[in-house]
Amino acid sequence: MKQFRLRFAPSPTGYLHIGGLRTALYNYLFAKHNKGKFILRIEDTDRTRYVEGAIENLIESLNWAGIEYDEGVFLEDGKLVQKGDYGPYIQSERLDIYKKYVDELIEKGDAYYCFCSKERLDSVREEQKTKGLIPRYDGFCRNLSLEEAQKRIENGEEYVVRLKLPHNKDIKFHDMVRGDIVINTDDMDDQVLLKSDGYPTYHMAVVIDDHLMNITHIVRGEEWLPSTPKHVYLYEVFGWEKPTYVHLPTVLNKDRKKLSKRHGDVSVEDFRAKGYLPEGLVNYLALVGWSPEDNEEIFNMDELIEKFSFERVSKTGGIFDIDKLDWVNGHHIRDYDIDKLTKMSIPYLIESGYIDEKVAEENYDWVKTIIITIQESLSKLSEIPEKVEIFFNNEIKPEDEKAMEMLKGEQVPNLLNAFKEELSEIEEIDEDFAKTIMKKIQKSTGVKGKNLFMPVRIALTGNSHGPELVNIIYILGKENILKRIQYVEENYL
Repeated sequence: MKQFRLRFAPSPTGYLHIGGLRTALYNYLFAKHNKGKFILRIEDTDRTRYVEGAIENLIESLNWAGIEYDEGVFLEDGKLVQKGDYGPYIQSERLDIYKKYVDELIEKGDAYYCFCSKERLDSVREEQKTKGLIPRYDGFCRNLSLEEAQKRIENGEEYVVRLKLPHNKDIKFHDMVRGDIVINTDDMDDQVLLKSDGYPTYHMAVVIDDHLMNITHIVRGEEWLPSTPKHVYLYEVFGWEKPTYVHLPTVLNKDRKKLSKRHGDVSVEDFRAKGYLPEGLVNYLALVGWSPEDNEEIFNMDELIEKFSFERVSKTGGIFDIDKLDWVNGHHIRDYDIDKLTKMSIPYLIESGYIDEKVAEENYDWVKTIIITIQESLSKLSEIPEKVEIFFNNEIKPEDEKAMEMLKGEQVPNLLNAFKEELSEIEEIDEDFAKTIMKKIQKSTGVKGKNLFMPVRIALTGNSHGPELVNIIYILGKENILKRIQYVEENYL
């Protein structure tokens, strides 16, 4: 059986879009499920949209997401390197290859030189629009002889090369998501294959590259579906076996419109900055347009590879729901290795000014306890500053006035005095003190149960509910606790 080979072929025009990451993910999952190869190719033939540093960002985003490819363009020590037997994997380095195949098409009569100016093309399109026709090339240069075309080229005229589609021919292909598709060439355009700058268009380069790189399955967004018949026709005129096509539904926002920057975050970089775990984002993205047979929703990468198939991909656009992403990401945070989670969380604590790098290094166990304490309540790491604020204020901010009324209990002054006496015996609070302090207060005051724990919790946090009291005492430390007790004594006793 022929080995499956799939590729992700983004254009370096900016940050990797969340829809692009899903396309890469589906390619990767299908390749690995079938013991195949996954390739990263860079399609940079549109030089007007090229963005410096975009290739590096694409690679870093894929690496961050855990999407590992077997061939293509890699980033090593800050430099781009290419690995594999089918390179170059950057299209701008393959211009001689494309020129050879363009010349072959011209010689066979399957392509032709076109000298129409932009002004003429714009005028033709406007006229077609006013007549209610679909705007497309009118074939003005289609019947130019090769001799005449060569003379005009020698005279320095600017030109492009167009595909010469036959009239009234049905182009047929099968899509794994959408089934059998038939489009007639009379409803298609003589597509530009080679631009005036010598670079091929996507439509030419993608066919050449996919054939020469032995790509078996082309998995891409549904926006490329109308162009696919042109690609299929090119395979036919070259006499090549066409690959299997899979056109994925668009990632939509809640209003069922294409996810775009106008409606909020859309790049992988945006979601990284907000503190989504790669495991959480990848898990959720897999579900935007695909559903497993057992309707499970929480997966790691190995489980996704095992279960993924295109038979379960929807024909309709997948809704990107931030609330659902938060729910999935929260699951992964709760199951995450605590040391890894702590290290990922430290930059958020530093940026918010709660700690500095020295504190993070010298008091790592204390920082880890903070993260353990809030881990259950997090849906993304950007929530950390808000969740930990309670530990870093010098006085409590009463969040629950009804709870604060409980501090009027007659046992409360004795409880707080007993707490202060225990604190006076130590230099600083360690884990052992935090674990034993409440038993000592119970023993010295005779107060126990709810009447003991609830007032102490409220006095320290301003709330009757929250994290483990042992953790709260350890995290707050002696100085903070004394200030909070003083605040309560001055305002509530």
